[in-house]
Amino acid sequence: MSLVEFLLCLGTTCRITRFLTKDTLAAGFRSWVAGRFGDDSKPASLVGCSWCSSIWVASATALFAHWVGGTTGFQITATALSLSYLAGLASRWLD
Repeated sequence: MSLVEFLLCLGTTCRITRFLTKDTLAAGFRSWVAGRFGDDSKPASLVGCSWCSSIWVASATALFAHWVGGTTGFQITATALSLSYLAGLASRWLD
């Protein structure tokens, strides 16, 4: 894995993890998981804890990058997710 692919995987992992565990758009999903399995369940922890979900997101991202890392589709998608994460960080810092 090249340094560029690694950095794209890092940004992708950060963004998808943030989306699953904190973003408003995924709040319904987190509520559904908590309602289905209970607030103190392992599935609820998985979608509510950044540390817990990031290992799974990172694993999936690394495998995906290994299989299709050099393709244009991967690079565009990973770049968009990475830039989205960086824009979120910048907006919180600048506001």
